[in-house]
Amino acid sequence: MGTEMVMVHDVPFPPQIITSKPLSLLGQGITDIEIHFLQVKFTAIGVYLDPSDAKTYLEKWKGKTGKDLAGDDDFFDALASGEIEKVIRVVVIKEIKGAQYGVQLENSVRDRLAAEDKYEEEEETELEKVVGFFQSKYFKTHSIITYHFSAKDSICEIGFETEGKEEEKLKVENANVVGMMQKWYLSGSRGVSPSTIVSLADSLSAVLT
Repeated sequence: MGTEMVMVHDVPFPPQIITSKPLSLLGQGITDIEIHFLQVKFTAIGVYLDPSDAKTYLEKWKGKTGKDLAGDDDFFDALASGEIEKVIRVVVIKEIKGAQYGVQLENSVRDRLAAEDKYEEEEETELEKVVGFFQSKYFKTHSIITYHFSAKDSICEIGFETEGKEEEKLKVENANVVGMMQKWYLSGSRGVSPSTIVSLADSLSAVLT
């Protein structure tokens, strides 16, 4: 595969990331908001996974169109909870304090856990650790947050890179928190980036056909 970068709203993403094996860029999009008819973009997002893993764990949806999949929350639940290695790469477009980003993640993960009656002391402690990791950081434009979700042991390694500093990492090992962090980005109609969901659905429809 060539090394030419894929442009996602003027932000370059590698077409492939090598972890324990090569993972392909299968979903891309942004987080944004409309203010007085102006679109404000916050982050660009790339979702990486191995197409052969998708075929194995998502075979039930073979033959469905991208439109079908984009509207199917069960499909995205299966993607998020399946034993599929994934990397979600988030690149900052609009500068923001890390604390603001951390609060958004915390609220989403906590609410999702509480709705399923899974928000106990262990989850609260682990989530506080994640929020603390982002608390002191400043997300300059082009800063990169990566979430590397392992296939089998419910561990997520979060990485943060910004200009002029070495990458910092945090390991998250509470399975419930890790699961809901995935769903923040990958939960169909409740995902934080609808454009990423549509893109992923189209790619996975092609992979499964």
